[in-house]
Amino acid sequence: MRTPQLSVVRDPAPAAPVDRDQTIAAIRAALRRRSGKSWSVRGGRGTTWGWITVSAPPRRCDKYGHMGEEDRVELAALLDIDANRIGGDGAKIAASWDYRREYIARAEGRRPEVIATPYWD
Repeated sequence: MRTPQLSVVRDPAPAAPVDRDQTIAAIRAALRRRSGKSWSVRGGRGTTWGWITVSAPPRRCDKYGHMGEEDRVELAALLDIDANRIGGDGAKIAASWDYRREYIARAEGRRPEVIATPYWD
């Protein structure tokens, strides 16, 4: 008796991981290209190492490190998100591949292929 040949159907491959430092560089370059301005794109430290914050650079912030309303509204427009989602200290990008891919696309002015969902409570 012959053994039937079975074909294996694989799940689609997940998108390649996006490194934190590559994400920072891509977002910084895209925002500069689209706005003609510098933007501060920084990675977190310690327990927030994977998170990324996007804000105006220190020279455009007040003495407490908060960006002005004009920069906040412009950043929201560049990222195509509601300005209410950006605080004075900037836009926060969570530490996950989906968030990184989403915000790279947003910074480049593209429609994100994936909209990340919170992974915390």
